[in-house]
Amino acid sequence: MIASAGTVTDTDGNVYQAVRIGTQVWMVENLRVTKYNDGTAIFLDTSTTTWADSTTAAYCFYNNTTNADSIKKYGALYNWDAVNTRKLAPAGWHVPSDEEWTVLEKYLGLNGYNWDGTTDTTYPNKIAKSLAAKTVWCTDTARGTIGLDLTENNCSGFSAIPGGSRVVNGTFYHQSISGDWWSASVDYESYAWYRSLHCNSDYIYSNYANMICGFSVRLVRD
Repeated sequence: MIASAGTVTDTDGNVYQAVRIGTQVWMVENLRVTKYNDGTAIFLDTSTTTWADSTTAAYCFYNNTTNADSIKKYGALYNWDAVNTRKLAPAGWHVPSDEEWTVLEKYLGLNGYNWDGTTDTTYPNKIAKSLAAKTVWCTDTARGTIGLDLTENNCSGFSAIPGGSRVVNGTFYHQSISGDWWSASVDYESYAWYRSLHCNSDYIYSNYANMICGFSVRLVRD
């Protein structure tokens, strides 16, 4: 079942739409909160040098933009230390675990959301188009990819936006080309699991990344 599920409000007062996908309720915008749920400010790190060397929980906006429209559209980028505070989400919500991302993927694969209409859940999956928003993404010509005919995207209502990322050396990378979203799950030592979508791909990519990276965040209801 896919259905609108009301809204969620963060600590800053930003209001986000939500969607029910199967048994889960997901936020359908990238998080842009600048305070933890206890009201304390998250460290805004605009420096390439300190981002690359930091073990401090931090966030930034892509290319350090201050444009309100861009911030609302793409959201913020958080390092995993910020995720690991467990204080990004308002009451009743949380950053999804790797397992919760997998539940979403399997539901879509089994219920006709593969781009070719199959019900195959093997990896690599075919659900990228059903997750990706109808706007902002770069274009592509290969069958099944997010970038081929954006009007056919987003049948799940998840509305994934390519917010880009901030990589380990502190530079910004691939806004409008790809989106990366943290999970709350550690892989090992300084690495955690995340999900990624690319405009030239037909599947959602699962891997682990250095916790220094700045990725987007989506929330799921408890």
